[in-house]
Amino acid sequence: MGAAVTAPGGRARARPGERTSAPAAGRGVRPRVLRVAGPLVEITCPAAVAMHDLVVLGEARLPGEVVAIDGDTATVQAYEYTGGLAPGHAAEPLGLPLTVRLAPDLLGGVFDGLLRPLADAGDLLTVGGRESGERHRPAWPFTPRVAAGALVGPGDVAGEIVARVPLRLLVPADLSGEVTRIVPAGVYSPDAVLAEVGGREVRMEQAWPVRRPRPVARRLPADVPLTTGQRAVDLLFPVARGSTVAVPGGFGTGKTMLLQQIAKWCDADVIVYVGCGERGNEMADVIGELAELTDPRTGGRLADRTVTIANTSNMPMMAREASVHTGATVAEYFRDMGLDVVLIADSTSRWAEALREFASRMGELPAEEGYPAGLASQLAAFYERAAAVRTLGGGTGSVTVIGAVSPPGGDRTEPVTAHTERFVRCLWSLDRDLAYARHYPAVSWSESFSRDAPALAAAHARAGDSEWAGRRGRVARQLAEADRLADLVELVGITALPPHERISVLAGRLLREAAVQQSALSPADAYSPPEKTAALVGAVLSVIDRCLELVDSGTPADAVEAVDFTPLLRARETAGPAETASVTAARDTVLSRLKEAAA
Repeated sequence: MGAAVTAPGGRARARPGERTSAPAAGRGVRPRVLRVAGPLVEITCPAAVAMHDLVVLGEARLPGEVVAIDGDTATVQAYEYTGGLAPGHAAEPLGLPLTVRLAPDLLGGVFDGLLRPLADAGDLLTVGGRESGERHRPAWPFTPRVAAGALVGPGDVAGEIVARVPLRLLVPADLSGEVTRIVPAGVYSPDAVLAEVGGREVRMEQAWPVRRPRPVARRLPADVPLTTGQRAVDLLFPVARGSTVAVPGGFGTGKTMLLQQIAKWCDADVIVYVGCGERGNEMADVIGELAELTDPRTGGRLADRTVTIANTSNMPMMAREASVHTGATVAEYFRDMGLDVVLIADSTSRWAEALREFASRMGELPAEEGYPAGLASQLAAFYERAAAVRTLGGGTGSVTVIGAVSPPGGDRTEPVTAHTERFVRCLWSLDRDLAYARHYPAVSWSESFSRDAPALAAAHARAGDSEWAGRRGRVARQLAEADRLADLVELVGITALPPHERISVLAGRLLREAAVQQSALSPADAYSPPEKTAALVGAVLSVIDRCLELVDSGTPADAVEAVDFTPLLRARETAGPAETASVTAARDTVLSRLKEAAA
């Protein structure tokens, strides 16, 4: 047993996973509540306990977590409202950290931060609203893939489970040996014993501590694009499967809307949506929309391959802190089955606020703006759980983490935003001016970045689109040039600029309105597959090239600017997701008008 770490105030704090024993004189005494101070509860704890162990408190058996140990006294942070709990009430250490049950019936469900099921979206508006009694757990068709007598190792596929996405029964990560029994094909509940390996029972459901990453064989390079269906992202700031993204933006810039669109349209197999500290009505809207939306991949409900973890602002703070770890554990569970998973956390700022509140209650020395000194390491540990991996069973899977950040007043220098930018591969910074100009999504092309872009350019080239990197680079340069000239236009007017610069200003407007902008409310434009994105960008660049040729040949810039570009600007909404011919027709119409202007 290692030495304890001294906590602020002289309190001995054990390292995670360590167990500390109470003095021998206190052994045999039943644990009791000593003091209740809001969600912080002190208990006598004569038995050996460890940091992060679970404890149930009082007759209501309120769950809590050990956060500090001082001799035979432990401090417990309750996950629930502690009204009615009083000194002298019983306390029972469970001897294990916060552990959740992982099973196929998570798909389509709505859960709180501890992965306890919520009855319906209406429960999001009440503190701690959960189902009472036993929840109905559907049975799942199962087909064995190994026979009795076979030798299996950790992560091997023992059978397949029929669902909206291909699920598998995996040998637990700490188990190997001979299959002594396996059930025949049939329909089974998640808690049914489906196999026995090395004398241990194997079920569909598994238990796993939320703060411990699930093991993998090795991490793989993140070089396969995740298609989000949002042109501003896929074109300018693409993300790879297994990578990380931060989405900072002030109030009203459209963070939640952008994340909802990605949840609806990205080409991941499973979506894990963590509503961390958001308003209850917003989460209820998200759940309602997911339930109504048809999944373009399966034809069923999109909610059937989504796991929603809703720990809203009116739910207990400690459960909010645990919710992002719970979401990461659920994502890794499906990843280990060989699936591509997107974990959306909205928002990590609310999670960080829970960390700050918790640190304040514990009397820890505050760092920047009151956040705990370990904020950066906790953010890094969360984003580190994103990866493309080779699973223990030899398959491949990925977890892509997308976290919203809500800087107070839009201040990008505040600690959560500043630290997050250090750890993520992509940044989709939302611009207030674009949002107020009704430009959606309001992703700033001057303040965002993608470190995945070089690897994804090679992936697009291997897939046959060798021009992807060139289109992206030219669009980025043209938008930057238009922004540079915008200040000059405000000072001296457009007519004072040389013809080429006037065309650059026009080019920026065409790219913004015809290619980068996108309407989440338009059936034709809410989702833009790579083919439509390439067609729109190619059409705009062709028109820009023709405009430059005209001014080079002596055509006045006024004549070029007077051309009606409406067909090109409207092509994104008139052409459906699978239509590129109408985009080509709109381009040809505008090119014809430019020819007439030059005559």
